[in-house]
Parts: sequence; structure tokens; C-alpha cells
Amino acid sequence: MSDDLIRPGETAYRLELTAAQLKIVHTALKALFDDLGHEEHDVKEVVASVLSKLPGEHEIRAIDLNRELRGTAGG
Repeated sequence: MSDDLIRPGETAYRLELTAAQLKIVHTALKALFDDLGHEEHDVKEVVASVLSKLPGEHEIRAIDLNRELRGTAGG
């Protein structure tokens, strides 16, 4: 086995996101999770584990994507 391979359960990547990027990633993962069927249980578990690492639904909804994209601090 090569030393450069990522082992199961090992952190593979760290990622810094802006608020806008975070909202998009959360929305995309939530849509993927909702679209997965029963036969994709293993994938659904992985997606759920990633979602659990992100801020909660309330915090994500509080992100004003239009404001973030404009890059302004005010409303």
C-alpha cells in the first residue's frame, strides 16, 4: 500500500468557504440528500455526515446570498 493514499476515516481535505459558497454547498448537498433513494443508503449516510459538519439550517437560511454576492456589508 502506498503511503500517499488517504486511509478510511482519515481527513482528506480542509476547505475554507465564504458565506455565499457555504450556502451553495449546503443547498447542493441537501438537494442531493433529498434525491437519494433507499438503494443509495451508504451514499446518503456520507452526505448526511458532511451536512452535520456544516452550520444548521437556521444559520444557512440567515445568509443573504444576494448581499454576499454584491459584497456589501449592509442590506
